[in-house]
Amino acid sequence: MKRRTRLLSALLTGALLLPLGLTSCTQSVQVQKCPDAAVRQAEYPEMAPYPDESDFIRSDGSFDDEGFSKVYDAWYDSRQNLRSETDLSGLYPFLNKSIPAFLSGAEGENRVYSPLNVYMALAMLSELTDGETRAQVLDLLGVKDLKALRAQTSALWNANYCDDGALTSILASSLWLNDTLDFVPKTLDILAETYHASTYQGVMGSDALNKALQNWLNEQTGGLLKEQAGEIELKDDTVLALATTLYYKARWDWEFFDGNNKEEPFHAPNGDLTCEFMHQSGSSTYYWGEKFSAVPKALIESGSMWLILPDEGVTPEALLQEQELYDFLSAGHEWSKSKFLVVNLGLPKFDVDSSLDLREGLKSLGIQDAFDPDRSDFTPIVKDIEGLFLSQAKHAARVTVDEEGCTAAAFTVMAAAGSAMPPDDEVDFQLDRPFLFVLTNRDGLPLFVGVVNTPV
Repeated sequence: MKRRTRLLSALLTGALLLPLGLTSCTQSVQVQKCPDAAVRQAEYPEMAPYPDESDFIRSDGSFDDEGFSKVYDAWYDSRQNLRSETDLSGLYPFLNKSIPAFLSGAEGENRVYSPLNVYMALAMLSELTDGETRAQVLDLLGVKDLKALRAQTSALWNANYCDDGALTSILASSLWLNDTLDFVPKTLDILAETYHASTYQGVMGSDALNKALQNWLNEQTGGLLKEQAGEIELKDDTVLALATTLYYKARWDWEFFDGNNKEEPFHAPNGDLTCEFMHQSGSSTYYWGEKFSAVPKALIESGSMWLILPDEGVTPEALLQEQELYDFLSAGHEWSKSKFLVVNLGLPKFDVDSSLDLREGLKSLGIQDAFDPDRSDFTPIVKDIEGLFLSQAKHAARVTVDEEGCTAAAFTVMAAAGSAMPPDDEVDFQLDRPFLFVLTNRDGLPLFVGVVNTPV
């Protein structure tokens, strides 16, 4: 449905690197500004800008509704033209497997994971591999072959890319290649066409190339993970590296009023904390399961942040093992256990981040050969080297929530986780103990999932 909205801001990011042997760019500048190293440059779709309502206020103070509607319709059509009719429900098996694999075991600490970022990275990894190595990746992603994967990945990319002044949700990808080797041009073309990936080639292990890669990650993620990006380095034995990012920024559809904020206790696993809680009361749909209750907080021209509170005595880690949670995430607003009532929401402002090593999780999910130099197969991208393998798989993510909205970022580097019926008319939904959040796009697909054990 078409709707007017104002400028939207919130941030998601993710990146994936495959250190198998890489480093480059002869200048210590941002990658995009190092043309000598660019082998392929990504192209992005042009979008009609979202109209600024202030531009349509006449000198007499009246509003030019006809003029606004014309420009608005052009913007809306431009946005809809990116979207396809591809059914993305096939992504849920990957989500249901990967979320508990990478969020479980927090042991009182915060954890954040971007399923979309890791999915896009693994999809690109499948293009660089073959044989059983590729088969294991495709199996985890839930597709039978590259043709099906490309169709689903393209639809997923188009469903989430937006840079029109109303919503910022930008996916970026890059491939970094050792300048002493020859790589398969056809594979580079596929990455550019399907994944909008730029390719760079340079001296692996050099300070200049490492700096260029770090700058690229920072630029694509809005600097939200600057410290983590600064730790990414490619060694001189690296052959190639793969990086994917997602930057998203959005405002709440209904912002919090800071005058309602209060200092209140949050019952963290290691003791009570005093946090600044934001408060809001209004009619909303309240959802529940056997061990949790949930409320969605809508974002302008985007999806929602689902706030999921485990029942008393149930930890977020325990809830992540419950199948009903994933049934709920798949159903979203269609979940039958729901009621429209007055929700008195109390949400602590939070800024949570975590760094995860994905290797054991990916292996437990069936990706084995990519980490084994004796069994891995990277011949689709480079044919003259044997024994290439993923030597690291790291994921860093951060999500911040305040009165205006949420910002989030993530990257992945590879170098080569029921309640009772609600009251009749009103419910207090005070998130004053460890809880989960799920940030979704407007199709309901989770972009970020996290465990908040300590908001501050």
